[in-house]
Amino acid sequence: MAKIFDTIAESWRTFTPMEKRNIAIYICGIMLYKFGLEAFNGSIVALATNRYDYDALRSKTAAKTFERIGLLQGLNQAFQCVGSILIAPLIRRFSTKNVLSAAILVFGFLTAILLVVDAATGGTFVPAAFRTKHPKNDFHYYGKYNTDGIIPIYCVTGVAYGMVELIRRVIPRDIVGGNIQKLRRMDALVHIFYEVAGTSGAFCTALALIPRFGNNYSFFVTPIFFTLASITWFFISDSGLQRAREEIPGSQSSYLTALISGFRLFIESIWTGGRLIFTSRKFVWLLPGYSIALYGHRYLENGIAPAIARRYLGNSAWSQIMVGGSNLGELFGALFVFLLTNLVTTPIPWLRLDSLMLLIVWYLSYWRPAQLDVKYAWMVAGTFIPISFGWAAGDCSLAAYIQASLARAESNTKNVSALGAVMAFLYSTYIVTYAITSPLLGRYIDSVYKKTGGSNGGHIQEAIQNVAGVQFTVIFVLVMAATFIPQGAYSFNPKMLGNENLEADHEEPRGGTELKFEHQRNTFEGKG
Repeated sequence: MAKIFDTIAESWRTFTPMEKRNIAIYICGIMLYKFGLEAFNGSIVALATNRYDYDALRSKTAAKTFERIGLLQGLNQAFQCVGSILIAPLIRRFSTKNVLSAAILVFGFLTAILLVVDAATGGTFVPAAFRTKHPKNDFHYYGKYNTDGIIPIYCVTGVAYGMVELIRRVIPRDIVGGNIQKLRRMDALVHIFYEVAGTSGAFCTALALIPRFGNNYSFFVTPIFFTLASITWFFISDSGLQRAREEIPGSQSSYLTALISGFRLFIESIWTGGRLIFTSRKFVWLLPGYSIALYGHRYLENGIAPAIARRYLGNSAWSQIMVGGSNLGELFGALFVFLLTNLVTTPIPWLRLDSLMLLIVWYLSYWRPAQLDVKYAWMVAGTFIPISFGWAAGDCSLAAYIQASLARAESNTKNVSALGAVMAFLYSTYIVTYAITSPLLGRYIDSVYKKTGGSNGGHIQEAIQNVAGVQFTVIFVLVMAATFIPQGAYSFNPKMLGNENLEADHEEPRGGTELKFEHQRNTFEGKG
């Protein structure tokens, strides 16, 4: 523990007083944002899960719960890409921190839509008697609106979500400039506190907010926390940002023109990224190493956890306990990368660990826990910790590797950043994969549940064996095999594989084409 604080203190001393002030404000804001985000996402998934089950029970039809949940989440992530494209022209014209504050404020208003809809259609807080013993299938206190209405509302919030996620990955460069060492230290510090807020937010949602208010109102804290984050981020100093905006060619063009250009460059980025990846042994392994690994992590939290919580344990809210365990694993993974950055210099060892940890999910297909006993949710959360530890460690180190590996390729791409193009292709591949497979796998889970009896004692162990055990074994094989593709990767802890000189501390230029497409380079570097 002392080493952790010493390392953090050493990193903190590398920043100037103004940078320290802005970083501190930024971290406070992002912790407020992450806490509110966990409350919103966790509540919405639990709400939709319960409502679709309740609708099927009342209409005496087969439940299509997890097919709809998969569609809900897949569309939300697809609309995040739309949001990032819509916001890019704005951050070229206005102060980044002001656009960030405005975007998170809009996001907060959009999250309140379902609160208003539920109240307007007769919804109430969860009855007091339900707080200690909630009947498994009684949700009469929900509003009387069509459950499918959640999907377009969640899509609209996805647009705002994408806007915020893009901006919060651009602003670190405005705070500390282009110095790679400072950027890495800031990213590590931010990620640590981000996961602290995420872990506490997930646990608080599952253990306090949902039991006390019901998952139709438990996310009332989200607009409050988002508003506080907006106010906090407004106080970030934007000295130097005006100069940076003026250096961007075309920054004074109309928003529509910039937006059309943004869509065109996005398509060009995907094409360029695919060409770079598939024509080089040095980069082709990034497709399974990044996109497939990210897909597995997201499906663990958004696909497997809700299914286990609802069908195994009988309480959809407990999926947030499992997500809390996953977030805790991510925190530990980020800490280990932060502490061992000079010892483990490539993502290869972390990715191999990540792939091995995926095999832990096999126990779920043979597990028969008692329903409505929260201790089993904590057991699942405990097993999610090492799985997400491996993913977070691999993801954090992989981002640094990609940035260093593509530094020399920037001059070889004419219109778009090589780094932005590769990350656009990798992230888009993940989005498309998740958007296609999630509803299909959800439909399969529903079919197994129906085949085994549905609400009259049905179970999904067979489905979990395939969507978790078999699928994650395939991901394990793909990711593990990918780690042996780069030249020199057969050793346990390989070096930088031909990029040793790229790790040097240096300032990157901020003018010309480099800065013009900076937003693309950062759009797809984040964790979800």
